[in-house]
Amino acid sequence: MSDDAIDWMLRANAKAKGKRPAFFEEPALDRMLSIVMALVGEVSVLRERLDTVERLLEKNGSLDRADIEAFVPDRDAAFERGCLTREYIARIMRGVQQDLEGMKTNEPSIDEIRRDLLES
Repeated sequence: MSDDAIDWMLRANAKAKGKRPAFFEEPALDRMLSIVMALVGEVSVLRERLDTVERLLEKNGSLDRADIEAFVPDRDAAFERGCLTREYIARIMRGVQQDLEGMKTNEPSIDEIRRDLLES
């Protein structure tokens, strides 16, 4: 199926079946989280595409769109990309991870530490 036959706006506006997950008491925060995570996904894709461009330029000295679209990373490149993606996601999710760890050890969350610092 060609891109011309796909209604991308229709796909972008498709609604998932079932109830949306709620993580926060305030629905606006859940919407914001959804937007941020969508942006995280887009940036991740852009990072991989940039990596493709850099590798092709290094190898060939030039490139065209077909080279980019046809590029398949070798095993080493795929491993490197995987490591970079995991590091990227870990940085983004650092605050959440710290809060979860704090719950396990009864340490204050980042929000509690911030609030205490602002109040003092």
